[in-house]
Amino acid sequence: MHLHRTLHRAAGRRIGSLTLVLCGLAAAAAANAAEATHGIEQALAAAQQDKRGLTLYVNGQAIGGAVTRIEPGQWVELKNQQASRILIRLDRIDGLAAP
Repeated sequence: MHLHRTLHRAAGRRIGSLTLVLCGLAAAAAANAAEATHGIEQALAAAQQDKRGLTLYVNGQAIGGAVTRIEPGQWVELKNQQASRILIRLDRIDGLAAP
C-alpha cells in the first residue's frame, strides 16, 4: 500500500512539472507569433508608404497586389488588376515577398 502511494505521488509531481513546461512553451509560441505579426505589419506599412506591390502567401496561395489599408492587428486590404478589394486577416498570412 505504501509503495502504491509513493508511486502515485511521484507520478503527480511529474505531471505537474510537465504541465508547467507545456505552459511555458505555449507562452513562448504566442510571443513568437505576436513578433511575426508585428514584422508582417511593418513590411505591409512600408509597401503602402512606398506605393509598391507585394505578394502575400496565405495557406499555400500567392496573392499579389498593392496595400490600400491596414487595420493593425486585424487585416490588410489589397487591390490588384483582378479585384478592387481583397481583405486578408493578418494572422492568416504565412509570409510575404516585396521587391
